[in-house]
Amino acid sequence: MPKKRPAAIALAGALCLVTSACAGSSTDTGAADGKVEAAAAKSGYPVTLENCGVTEKITEEPGRVVVMNGASVAEVSTLLALGVQDKIVANQQSYGMSEVAGRSAAIRALPDGDVKLNDAYDVPREAMIGLRPDLVLSTTSYGFDEKNGFATRGQLKQVGANTYVSPQGCDQDTTRMTTADSYTLLRDMGRIFDRSDRAEKIVAASEKHIAEVAGKVQGEKQPKVMVLFSNMAMGGNDFSSVVAKGIYNDILAKAGGSNAFENTSKTSFADLSKEKVAATDVDALVVIGYNDPNPAAYARKLLKEFPQWPAAKNNTYVALSDSMYLGPSNDLAVEKIAAMLHPDRV
Repeated sequence: MPKKRPAAIALAGALCLVTSACAGSSTDTGAADGKVEAAAAKSGYPVTLENCGVTEKITEEPGRVVVMNGASVAEVSTLLALGVQDKIVANQQSYGMSEVAGRSAAIRALPDGDVKLNDAYDVPREAMIGLRPDLVLSTTSYGFDEKNGFATRGQLKQVGANTYVSPQGCDQDTTRMTTADSYTLLRDMGRIFDRSDRAEKIVAASEKHIAEVAGKVQGEKQPKVMVLFSNMAMGGNDFSSVVAKGIYNDILAKAGGSNAFENTSKTSFADLSKEKVAATDVDALVVIGYNDPNPAAYARKLLKEFPQWPAAKNNTYVALSDSMYLGPSNDLAVEKIAAMLHPDRV
């Protein structure tokens, strides 16, 4: 995940109304409470999640959701996939493009809450409280760090908002992230929004698709792939947005490839010199477009710059976007990369 940095509770009120109206009879009160509990159970609430050491109890479907930036589209894409975009009052996520038809337009159509972002390109504390959220989603715990000017999870709880940090985001280390974490995010949001059936259908379809593709390329030689974000600098060297570890490698493996730069960094991204890149055999190129209107042009530029690469000699590249990161569409990345690496098998 590229770091884009320089670089209230209605059900409780309803319960009070019910018990107040029936206060004249202990028998009636018990019956009313029973009806409320039955209705809650039928709807799937309450939902309790243990999330990064914080217990979150959701008593009804959220209706004022804020999606923080986090240089991600995982959370907003998951909500769109579950069909709960009408619950979003402010979204700060966008890649500008998507492998899913209509998704980018759907994201652009979401409200942004008219928020003035802080120096970390995200929703500052005062603006967040002013949005009156009942659920705030952040890719990592960074989005709830007070020293960065954000509202903490405790402060948001005080104003009636639940909070959620996406899988592998607790310690801001996404190096261990896999496609399984995308399924965890889907299932958690499915529980929170009472859309578990829909979440399970999406997970099952994705798993089936990936298994079919992986089966076709099983046993094939694994080309060495360079994965990087187009026209993005995150460090001091020429190539500071080269992927080293994380969900990208899991996707590559399922597609029948391997990361040419996996061992160049212990973190998610490597900060490489042009000389290091030139000295590495790159069989194929995956360029991720993060608000870049033409990542394919960037890919072609790189192939021209390093003509000695097998990737350049064979013009082997693919430009992708949200399917390469945490979210509901990893199967599309697996298919597209596999088709690039093993065109005779996929």
